[in-house]
This record gives sequence, C-alpha cells and structure tokens, in this order.
Amino acid sequence: MGAQDWSEDENDAIVADYFAMLIDDIAGRPYNKAEHNRALQELIGRSRGSIEFKHCNISAAMKGFGLPLLSGYLPRFNFQMSLAEAIARWLAKRPDWLDAQHPAQMVFAEAAPLFVGIAPTLRNAPPPEETQQLQAVAQRFDAAGRDERNRALGKAGEERAFHHERVSLRQAGRDDLARRVRWVSAEDGDGAGYDIHSFTPEGKVRLIEVKTTNGWDRTPFHISRNELQVADENRDTWHLFRIYNFVREPRAFELRPPLDAHVTLTPTSFQASFH
Repeated sequence: MGAQDWSEDENDAIVADYFAMLIDDIAGRPYNKAEHNRALQELIGRSRGSIEFKHCNISAAMKGFGLPLLSGYLPRFNFQMSLAEAIARWLAKRPDWLDAQHPAQMVFAEAAPLFVGIAPTLRNAPPPEETQQLQAVAQRFDAAGRDERNRALGKAGEERAFHHERVSLRQAGRDDLARRVRWVSAEDGDGAGYDIHSFTPEGKVRLIEVKTTNGWDRTPFHISRNELQVADENRDTWHLFRIYNFVREPRAFELRPPLDAHVTLTPTSFQASFH
C-alpha cells in the first residue's frame, strides 16, 4: 500500500463521518465541520487537508450513487473505487436511512409548481467529463435499482407531480381540468404504463409516467417494458416526468417518446422459461 492509499478502515471511518454530517445537513441541524475534521485526525491520523480532499472525493462518488451531497464539499473526481465500496458498505447496513430524511408532514397540495427545466440531452452542452466514471459507479452498485425498490420515494414523487399538474392548471385558469386530473397508479394500481392522467391548458391529454430520484439530473432510472410500449403507442400524449434532487430542492424535466433518442436503454433482467 502506498503512502497516499487509504485503508478499508480509514475509508469506512470517513464515509461514516460524511453521512453523519449529511443527515444533519439535510435536516437543517447545526454541525461543525472543523470539529468533525479534528475528530477524524485523531481517529485515523490523517491531516486536515487530506481529510477535506477525501470528503470531496466522497461527494463525487455519492453523485454516482444518485444520492444527495454534503453542502460545501464540491465533488472531486478520479476517486478510487474502494471509496465507492465503503459507501456501499455503509448503505448496506442502513438501507432506509434516507426515508427518514423526507419531511414527514410535507403538504404537496399547497406547494408551488415544480421548476421544470430542460432535459440534459436537450441542452446545448456536452455531458460532464466525469459522466463515464459516475455511470460506472451507478451500474456497479445499481443506483437505479435502489431507487426503483424505494416505494416511499416513488409514491412521494408521484404525489408531488400530481399536485404540480393540478396547481399548474389552476394557475392557467383551468380549474375545470385541474379537478379532472387523476393519480392513476394510486387509484387503479400499477399497470397502465403511466402514473397520472392530466391535461394541457388547451385540454389535450397528458399521460405522465413519474421517475423520481434524490440524485442529480443524470442519475439512471428503471423503466419497464410495459411503460416503453405504452409510450410508443401514445407518442402524442405520453410524457416521462423526471424529478431529481427530491430530498433537497425537487426539480424536474420531461422526456417525450421515443425515449431511446434521449437515454440508453439497457436490459437489466430477463424472464427465464423452461424448455
């Protein structure tokens, strides 16, 4: 091991410290970064600067996991995969940690409409240089699968989108249409290939499939074969409503079919039938 290499125990210690501050940060509780740094110096024998740099490396790896970042530690990339493995170990022991960070009494019905920006693929700018490394982390540690299995996150995102549609229509003077917006997946169950039945202010149908993550706008997500088929069959009305940074400051963008014009669709599982 070289002089600059961090051991597994050191990585585990600094990752635990990062999450301890992050939980306080998300909750709006005060914490002291300098005190955390000094405590780590005593625990693992690393310098203040080395610890700060490693915290920035953790922020970069957290982006690959599709997780919120600790304020004040801008991501520094080209991190070692061993650091991502330490994050994965922490998450494996606390799979539901982020659920507890969502505001328990959030009243979406009274919330202002979401900020809906331009999809990453439609911006007049190339992907960030670090995208390949982040995609490697996301694929290895199944960031999309983790969010897909988080039913609380999915439901909260759908509810936020449902009220966004109703508020937007009311602000456009279409109370009549706002009252007709339906949260299909909650009322009828999954299987329709979209979550919300809404309208444009002109009265055109909007079939909305909501995909929610806590990470950045390029965090990968799962989409089912049925959803793809419904999107293809309803190209004029189907919309993928992508909510990101949900636990912090939710923002959104929309994608329209064909989805493979915007994203790479990778098979992640196969149905096995006996011969």
